[in-house]
Amino acid sequence: MNIDLPALGWNADLAAAYRPFSRSGLQPARVTRVDRGACAALSCSGTVRASLGATVLDRAATDPVNLPCAGDWIVVRTWPDDRLTVEAVLPRRTAVVRASAEAAASGQVLAANMDAVAVVEAFDPEPDLGRIERLLALAHNSGATPLVILTKADLLADPAAVAATVSAAAPSVPVYAVSTRTGEGLDRIRPLVRPGRTLGLLGASGVGKSSLVNALVGASVMGTRELRTDAKGRHTTTFRALVPVPGGGAVLDTPGIRSVGMYEAGPGLARAFEDIAALAARCRFVGCAHESEPGCAVRAAVESGALARRRLASWRKLTRELAHELRRREAREQRVDMYKRRRAERLSHPRSRRSG
Repeated sequence: MNIDLPALGWNADLAAAYRPFSRSGLQPARVTRVDRGACAALSCSGTVRASLGATVLDRAATDPVNLPCAGDWIVVRTWPDDRLTVEAVLPRRTAVVRASAEAAASGQVLAANMDAVAVVEAFDPEPDLGRIERLLALAHNSGATPLVILTKADLLADPAAVAATVSAAAPSVPVYAVSTRTGEGLDRIRPLVRPGRTLGLLGASGVGKSSLVNALVGASVMGTRELRTDAKGRHTTTFRALVPVPGGGAVLDTPGIRSVGMYEAGPGLARAFEDIAALAARCRFVGCAHESEPGCAVRAAVESGALARRRLASWRKLTRELAHELRRREAREQRVDMYKRRRAERLSHPRSRRSG
């Protein structure tokens, strides 16, 4: 089966990045899934499965962010014994990165090379605004275009009213109301997965990501399950999967996210809370913490009702979390630097052997 790589996003920039690898035995491919240390990927010749090569493993040992993930473009080598290995990960255009829960304070790439990243939340039960804000910060930081998709619109009599509330928590971000059962709103989403374009989906379990993938692809390619009786989502998708769409384009589904740690400073948090950033620019003091300082425009907006108290609390929580994560990363980098210095000292001053 021949695969149309340009329909999946292969372009001139990727071709230029691949040029040093353009020789016999190597081929480019796009990762659809990573499982047990191996990548399933789509190459021009069809579906391949490759284990991680030594160079990729060495880079990952330095920083796990270098591990291939769904959506990545990779270089695959075919060996004389027909083994396949991933020899390199081509530069990413965009990437959603969250902090790992491990003590190593490293990052984890959830998905790569998306043109748009949708934060998916269900109308029923009530949308979690704090989760939307958190995921939008990651989406803004990814470099892709962020949006919000509210699913299960058929379960509400007036979904527009709820969508308006969500829009207030997602300034300057388009919010779409859809129903995979009735097809409502899907025509507004389909252009995001046209040839050469990839739409990534972020959200908790049970919000309808897999059903959305199936609706966009036009076939049952992702398993779905009903919500539990306590309304909490079952973890149906346990892996990241890139799914090609007939006619071109792809959807990148991610597993249901229970916790998302902020990893990078970047512009993500400021853009997700641009209303607070705009108010902060009017505060009397530069670096105002919006606690008890006189002339604080942010607190004044809360007191007047122009800014929701809940939204300011969410901003504070994510700001503290990001500061904590940056301190963890700084400590890890210091430990790595110390290890390298001590190792270099041992190599340059080997112990002299005792005679006799």
